[in-house]
Amino acid sequence: MPIATALLEAALHHAGLDYASLTPMAATGLAHDHVWLHNGGNDRVARLPKQSQMNLPPEANLAYQAACYRRTAAGGHTPGLHAVLPPDDHLPRGGLVVEAIHGRPARLPDDLPKISRALASIHGLAVPPASQRAPLKAPADPWRAMRLEIAEQACFVDMAQLPDAASRRIHAALKTLPARLDDTRACLISFDAHPGNFLIDDRGRAVLVDLEKCRYGLAGFDLAHATLYTSTTWDIESSATLTPRDVAEFYRHWRRTLGADTADALADTETLLACRRAMWLWSLTWCAKWRAQHLQARDASHQGEDWSAELSDPALIAHVRDRVEHYLSLPAIDFVEDELDYLDEVLD
Repeated sequence: MPIATALLEAALHHAGLDYASLTPMAATGLAHDHVWLHNGGNDRVARLPKQSQMNLPPEANLAYQAACYRRTAAGGHTPGLHAVLPPDDHLPRGGLVVEAIHGRPARLPDDLPKISRALASIHGLAVPPASQRAPLKAPADPWRAMRLEIAEQACFVDMAQLPDAASRRIHAALKTLPARLDDTRACLISFDAHPGNFLIDDRGRAVLVDLEKCRYGLAGFDLAHATLYTSTTWDIESSATLTPRDVAEFYRHWRRTLGADTADALADTETLLACRRAMWLWSLTWCAKWRAQHLQARDASHQGEDWSAELSDPALIAHVRDRVEHYLSLPAIDFVEDELDYLDEVLD
């Protein structure tokens, strides 16, 4: 039995959680290991952090993730939270136990309407008063906060040792982000809505299963993350290259699902397109960051963010390396910028 499974068994026993058997799940992400908890039709999934993408210490990271599951639950398109496993000697970063979703990977573009409905179910939730939004991020100016986050990651573009032509193109694209957006309204967003994070269940419902980076921000970030080339070709099982028409219809379907008045209040066309460019640049600069950091040794103290390749299966790291190298290449940059130009013309 893998040692991670043995340690999980000890943690589950200590927490008094019942199960019949455990099955480690395939490694598909850089932030968590997953184990299926079989329990006679009432199955659960244990999410065991390998790091914190929010750069939080273990207990704060678990509290943040638990809040993500609790806040999105009312929308009906995310797994329910069952238990929190606190950090201990067995699991230094702790874990969450969530509802197991029996489903298949998303198929694009056919499942885009389902994904847009799932995102609309989150974006349409009531936003609590400012005093009740913690521990989730809730910047007073979500656009400015996103620009600052991109700027922090952009420091890695030069550290990533990219070809000069690619570095110049990325730096030029960064300068195209508007300094401010007017009349933006924050809502609850996933901030990790790439198609690989969705399962389509037996009812045909898209379920967003990976929730750790929710925040109160701009809906356009989620819509971009669900349909950008750097997202739709990230996960092997859901990989597809969308046409600009596919993307335009996805935005329109989201608007119809929410209702024109609600959608218009959340984002006009200018805001959606700015968010799309920003989410792409966030993804590109993250790729540069990963390229610069993934060869570092793992953090033995189990604190905060850690992109060390030592934490993940070599096959997964090889896949991520392939995607990162491609997205940072000139052909991929050209593809996304051409699509942005098209959407600027057809979205209204």
